This record gives sequence, structure tokens and C-alpha cells, in this order.
Amino acid sequence: MTWNRPERDERTLGDWTIERRDDELADIRWRGRRVLRSIRGVVRDGDWNTLPLTVREITGDAESLEISVRTIESAFEGSILATADGAELTVALDLRAMRDVDTNRTGIIVLHPPQVAGAALRVGHPDGTTEHTVFPERISAHQPVFDITSLAWTHDGAAIDLAFDGDVFEMEDQRNWTDASFKTYNRPLSLPFPYRVAAGEHVVQALRIRAQETTDAETAALDDTIRLTPAGPFPTIGVAAASAPDPAPRVDTIGETLLVELDLASRDWRAALARAAASGLALDVRFVLDPAAPEKISDAVAALAGTEIVRATAFHQVSDARHVSDGEAIDLLRTALAAHGRTREVIGGSRSHFTELNRELHRLPDDLDGIAVTVTPLFHSADTEQIVESVAMQRLVAEESVARAAGHPVHIGPVSLRPRFNDVAASPQPLSPHDDLRDGYGPQFTGTDDERQRAPELAAWTVASAAALAVPGVASLVWFEEWGPRGIRSSDGEDFPVAAALHALAALAASDGAMLLTGPSPDGLTWAIGARTVATDDILAVNIAEEPRALRIETDRGEASVSLEPSTFIRISLPRTEEPLA
Repeated sequence: MTWNRPERDERTLGDWTIERRDDELADIRWRGRRVLRSIRGVVRDGDWNTLPLTVREITGDAESLEISVRTIESAFEGSILATADGAELTVALDLRAMRDVDTNRTGIIVLHPPQVAGAALRVGHPDGTTEHTVFPERISAHQPVFDITSLAWTHDGAAIDLAFDGDVFEMEDQRNWTDASFKTYNRPLSLPFPYRVAAGEHVVQALRIRAQETTDAETAALDDTIRLTPAGPFPTIGVAAASAPDPAPRVDTIGETLLVELDLASRDWRAALARAAASGLALDVRFVLDPAAPEKISDAVAALAGTEIVRATAFHQVSDARHVSDGEAIDLLRTALAAHGRTREVIGGSRSHFTELNRELHRLPDDLDGIAVTVTPLFHSADTEQIVESVAMQRLVAEESVARAAGHPVHIGPVSLRPRFNDVAASPQPLSPHDDLRDGYGPQFTGTDDERQRAPELAAWTVASAAALAVPGVASLVWFEEWGPRGIRSSDGEDFPVAAALHALAALAASDGAMLLTGPSPDGLTWAIGARTVATDDILAVNIAEEPRALRIETDRGEASVSLEPSTFIRISLPRTEEPLA
């Protein structure tokens, strides 16, 4: 099983370099200065699913590159053409509808690297006016810029000017979804969607990029040191309940709790609860309310009799507060818990992405016992680069979640590679027709599997994810499922490589009186996380880069130098340094 990194085809067009990754023009540089994270054409259907563009032919010369593309569902065909002329690069998209297509978005998207956060930004509007703003430093809940015809900023020693043609564009902060980018995209969301592109109609858009040198390109030396400092209790480590079909294999447990989400509109929620309870672990229960009968939560709480729970919450799946724990949902849960004599922690937040927590924080009651949020790196794109780059953004999401929690503990998870359900779907999500789990439940019907779940590299990625997410204020971390296609084991109970990462992290958490050791990554690709006990600092060091890396890990008890191959992690221990006698 491979990590599926895309084919990389670096092209030089005059003063510009472009790394072609399938249909994407990535890592766009001018005279060595990074200008854009990427440019690509996208086609989204009426449920915001992506219709991938497959590459049919690639042609080019010293000044141009043309990629002929076609959607796999015979919706569009056409080309992406990049042409260089000195300090100017033009990228044009021309897609012809092969049939009538109902789409929420079809056109060019531009990804700006997250390093431009805080940079001054000049925005040109369709009415000829100019606005002066900045790329947001904190993750922006809503679009930071609307009605775009041009953008200009300075970064990495170059003044950049972008001009758009063929539509009106706007920008969103994709760090909400742990994407390492700001995205400028066509067709304002204020316009109706889906809209129809008739058979034979062309979608034609263009982007002109101009660059001008201001200073020398940034050449900061790569730091190879990670400094870890004590940061409160080590978070608990766990997995989510399997949602794959019966029969359930016999497997060892991970951690001390099991997260289970129960959709009360389904027929199988009782069977899902019973299977989770059979693990013998205390449960972290997430109820998804039945929109037709929200009062059913009382029956669900009654079904918890005899089962130990550590915390619970409830979410809406429709309404203005969908996928969020608003006051109504929490009141229903608390009333049911009180009626059945259960007095466990009641938390609230978002079951989909940090995005919803960021946008809907005002809906959450002030007296919650904790905040819940999840991470799913492959929401906008299925590229492996997206998975790797998301880790640094996970650190930012964790820090901002803690800030928004205002002193309440934060519970992150379940982290999954792909969404467990389509939170922006316009049509109802599928449910099992059975009362039992012969066909599985929940994400088995609503989620998307990914073959990289079985890849060896996922083990190192999970350790890096833990190092990024474990910041002061985070109380629990949960990844994946117990077993099945979205799990840490197969449906037969055989370990996938990622299981080793969860066992290693759980071992740190299980250390008696463990204190978290945490610190920033020097580059988002090398990370470390540790647990301090009276005797030692036990540390996991990890490298998710494509090349070997040498690291120095430092704590106030000592330091260690390690060499790590790509996508590997190791465990090291630093002995306690005796304090000098007074």
C-alpha cells in the first residue's frame, strides 16, 4: 500500500517554475520566490462533491504548458493553459460541457500559501474601487474578501499582482478545514446554486500574475531543533467505535474511553451503542438528533443504563445549527440525563469541522463542561500533499479551539482522513434499512474510505498529528475507528501500520501522572511529543518529510540527536537531570 504521492513534473516557463501534479499547477515560483500554492480547475456537483479532472494529454514548450483534461463522469472536457512572458504568467481555463451539468462551482481556484497570513492585501472590485485589508492571521470564520477582480500583496521578496477574468471571485480561509491555504474561487456563494451549464457551453476564465522584485528572496536556514516544554496533563488517547458491518473481531482496546456517535434518526443506533459498550470502555457519546423526533434522545439516554459514560453531547443535523450543539440540543440532552439520573460531563461544539465551531460559536451555551471539534484533512482535495500539509494547520486549529473554549477543556476527534459524512450535502444522507449492524452504520453509509488508511506512512502522520494537536487545554484526542476500512485494524482484527502509532501514543498517556511535553515544529514536517514522569521524559520524534532528517530534541532535562528516515517515528527517553544541592 503506497502513500500515493502524485506524479511531479517540474516545468520551467521563462522566469517561472511550476510543479505539475496531475491536473494541478503547484508550487508556482518566480525567480525562486514562492508566489502561489497552486492553481487548478475544479468542478463541484450539487452536493459539493468534486468531479475529478483526469489528464488526457500534456504539451508545451519553453514558454507554455497545456494540460488537456476531462471529468470522469463525462461532464466537462477542455484545457488548462499556462503561458509565461517575462515577469507575467497567464493561466487560462476552458471547459466545455459535454451534457447539461448542474454544478455548484466550475472554474479556476487559486490557493495562496498560509505564510502570507498578516500580509497587507490590496483588493480590486468590479465597480473599479480598491480596498486595503490583510490576509487574516487568526482563522477567519467567514470570507475575508468579496467581489474580487484583482489582488496585490508582497511576500518572499516579490510584489505580486493577480488579475481575474471570466467571473467575480471571493476568498475563504481554508485553514478552517486544516488546508494549508487561503483560497480565491469563482462565483460568489451569495448567488444561487446549483446552476446549470448547458451542453456545449464553455466555462472560460483566466488569471494573469505579475511579479516584481522588491528584496532578495527569503533564505532562512532550516532549524533542526525541537524544544519541548511541560504543558499540563497529557491528553487521553483513543479511537472511535467501528462503524463497519458485523461481525466484530476481538481486538485489544486503545486508551480508556471509546467515542461513539449515534444518529437517532437511524434504525440501528441501539445496535451501534450495544457494540460500542461491549468494548468494556467508558463511552464518550455523541448523539445526532432525529429532526423528526428530537425527543427520542430520552430513549437514547435510557439505553445507556448500565454503561459507563465519561461525557456526552448532542448535535442537530438540520436547521441553522446543523452539526452544532446549540442551546436547544444541549437542553434536550440535559433534560434526558436528569430524568434518568445521569450526571456526566456535557460538552458541545461541532461534529464536522473547526469551520462550524468557528462560525457558530455563538450558538453554544456558556456553561458547557468542554468543547468538541474534529479534523478531516481531505475535505477539499484528496491529494497526499493535503494530508501532509494539514499537520501544521492542525496545530493552529488546536490553539484557536483552546482560545475559543475560554478555559474549558477541548476534545478533538474523531480525526479521519476523509469526511465521515457530507456536512454540506443538499440531499439527505443515507441510513441503514436494518435494526442490526449487518451492513454497518453511520460513516459506513455516509463516509468515504481511503486506501491510505492501510499505508505504513499513516503511522508517522498520526504521531505528527498528535504532536500538532496536543497543546495546553486539549484534554482528549481520538483518531479513526477501532477496526474496518476507516479503522486502525482490518475487519478481521489485523493491525494496520497506524495501530502502532496509537499504541505508542496511548502508552505515553498511560504513564503514571504523565505531563505533556509539547513544542512547535521547525517546518511542519518534523515533530515531537513527550510525556514527563518523575523518572524520565519519554518522547516520540517523527519525520513526515519525503527525505531523511536529522533532529535535535531538547527539554530542560537534556537533549538527544536522532536521524529519521522519511515517514518514520522513534521513541527516545531523556533521563532526569539531578538538581544541584543548595
